[in-house]
Amino acid sequence: MARTFHRKKQFSAISAIDVTPLIDLAFSLLIIFMIAAPLLEQSINLQLPIESVKEQSPKEEQFRSISIDARGDYYWGSQLTTPKELNALLLQASTMPEEPVIRIRADASLSYQQVMNVLDLVKQHHLTKISLDTVAI
Repeated sequence: MARTFHRKKQFSAISAIDVTPLIDLAFSLLIIFMIAAPLLEQSINLQLPIESVKEQSPKEEQFRSISIDARGDYYWGSQLTTPKELNALLLQASTMPEEPVIRIRADASLSYQQVMNVLDLVKQHHLTKISLDTVAI
C-alpha cells in the first residue's frame, strides 16, 4: 500500500478573517477606559470651601391659583372673577416683593386658546413662575 503525501499550498488565499482577537481587544479597551475615566475627573486637587453649620429655613413659595371651569368662568383661588378683575389681581401679584408661583388649572374640555389667553395675561405682567396643573393617569 502506497501512501501519497501531498504538500499543502503555502500561499493559499484566506477565505475568512478571524475577528475574535479584534473583538477581545475592543472589549478590553472599553473596560480599561470605563475604569480610568472616573479617575481622570477626580485627579484635580482642590480645597473646597467649608459650609457653615447654620440651619437654613426652607423657602416657602407663594402660590396663586387661577382656575377655569368647563363653562369658561375664571377663579382666583376659590373666588369667581371676571377677566378684568383677573388682570387687576395679576397686576397686584406682580408688584409683590417675592414673585408668586401662578398655578393655572383648566378643565380638560376647554379649548386650548382659553388657556393660552390666561398664559398671555400672566406673561403681560412679567410673572415667570408658572405651573400648569395636570392629573396623572
